[in-house]
Amino acid sequence: MSVRKLKPITPGQRFRVVNGYDAITTDKPEKSLLEPNKRSGGRNSEGKMTMRYIGGGHKRKYRVIDFKRDKAGIPGEVASIQYDPNRTAFIALLNYQDGEKRYIIAQNGLQVGRNVVSGKEGVAPEIGNAMPLSEIPLGTIISCIELRPGQGAVMARSAGAFAQLMARDGKFATVKLPSGETRLILADCMATIGVVSNSDHQLMVGGKAGRTRWLGRRPRTRPVVMNPVDHPMGGGEGKSSGGHPRSRNGIPAKGYRTRSKTKASNKYIVERRKK
Repeated sequence: MSVRKLKPITPGQRFRVVNGYDAITTDKPEKSLLEPNKRSGGRNSEGKMTMRYIGGGHKRKYRVIDFKRDKAGIPGEVASIQYDPNRTAFIALLNYQDGEKRYIIAQNGLQVGRNVVSGKEGVAPEIGNAMPLSEIPLGTIISCIELRPGQGAVMARSAGAFAQLMARDGKFATVKLPSGETRLILADCMATIGVVSNSDHQLMVGGKAGRTRWLGRRPRTRPVVMNPVDHPMGGGEGKSSGGHPRSRNGIPAKGYRTRSKTKASNKYIVERRKK
């Protein structure tokens, strides 16, 4: 994978850095796995804005992704690696031996023609294969991790994300997550071997405000320039600092911990992420 820096033939391209899309093999998605994706513009069912700075953007179709990897023991051949407008990672189209087609999150190094398989018995710890944490060798780099058995992958799913299986003790496995947090997860939970694809995503630069609008993000107003009625940091004459950094609800930023001390899942966290 690579990124390309464009020549500054227009002002918007002067600082633009785009994805090389070397790993992409086709630009036509599988029609049977497409669903409509209605956008809300940040409004709820009453039409009231409940999320700010959302709206516009290019039309998208949703790609149905198999996060559960519950097709155990049946090999699937990678037919293509595709771009997905709904996520930062690339996706892979699998053709299973029984004729079914499914999309999965593609891992780095996954190539067309390769077979991947999921399940507990007889599955090798190779890139793209999904297996329970109880069967994965210690120290392996993993991604697309379940938090509850059968729930489907919820952690380490974005471009370039990965976790590491550190240890096992009884029915729990110790996993170091992308945030730096070390956590206990049930060993029956599934995970995929390898690093999520498109790790160069963090190097991309939009180059102009319009590209951000294409992605459905509206301009974000800085709190310091708001009025006191709109934000705790608003008001003042000229370029005043705005007081202590805090959210619209008054919760301090920059290191203030908001996690509840009585949260039930605290007992599963071995080490908190670094400040």
